[in-house]
Amino acid sequence: MPDPFADLLLRLRQDAGRTQEEQAEAINVVSGRDTVTRREISRYENFETIPTSHTIGHIAVACGVPFEELQREARAARTRKRKGHAKAGEGQDVVKRRTLLGGAAIGVSTAAEPWGRLAFALRKGAKIDRVAAIALIDRAADLHVQELSLSARRLQNTVESHLDAITAALPHAGEYERALTIAAGETAALAGWVAWDLGEHGKADAYYKVTSQCASTAGHPPLRALALTYTSYGISTPSAKAELLSPAARDVRGHGNATAAAWVLGRHAEEAAAVGDETEALRALERARFVYDFADHTSEQA
Repeated sequence: MPDPFADLLLRLRQDAGRTQEEQAEAINVVSGRDTVTRREISRYENFETIPTSHTIGHIAVACGVPFEELQREARAARTRKRKGHAKAGEGQDVVKRRTLLGGAAIGVSTAAEPWGRLAFALRKGAKIDRVAAIALIDRAADLHVQELSLSARRLQNTVESHLDAITAALPHAGEYERALTIAAGETAALAGWVAWDLGEHGKADAYYKVTSQCASTAGHPPLRALALTYTSYGISTPSAKAELLSPAARDVRGHGNATAAAWVLGRHAEEAAAVGDETEALRALERARFVYDFADHTSEQA
């Protein structure tokens, strides 16, 4: 490699199991902007350019490594570049660099699929700054909005890349661990819905299971309702669907869940209508309309 920092960026990407295009997408998912391209990743890894401090922060979150350490390596690389030194010897910096690499790509060697990496990350614990945490949480919510207008095929890679970004950040979440776990569960649920829409039913089931695991870890019942209600679409009989929707309805009782409750009750109405129970369908629909009138659309998670 032309420089130890370029080598570090290459190793971080390879340890995460990503192509250059996937690495660019993962970084863009964290930033919320499509500013990094495959060509830019290539330039970083060939030491043609060094990422800005802003981009370094996004790379750190996308790869699950401490920002301060990655920033320190970038500063050293800029100094070498200014002095015209393309290589560095085996010193203390190299030892630190290996330590940094050792904490990267959470769970990649343990589980090959995004839901497996997330399940692994849930067993960890550590620190991330507020800006990165909020960016990841907001991005998860935004993806659910995008689902209304984008096809499953177009959305799948973006959703799974964002799940990877949150998974990498979870072991360093600190005080934001619960919020990021909820965002991870929401993203996993959407990944499951997209997979189901594409006919990948086994994959969808795995995502829904890890969504429920996130709900349990975070102590957030509405997240379990999300998993149960998405799962209900793929169940074969209306009675089996109702068995999932009943606990889902209980999970979304209470303040702050009116929009979610309206959705679950709407599903009840849909399934009651499917079996010809007009009375129950209308009653569930009326309950859905009633609870929706109390929804706070500026703060609730829909």
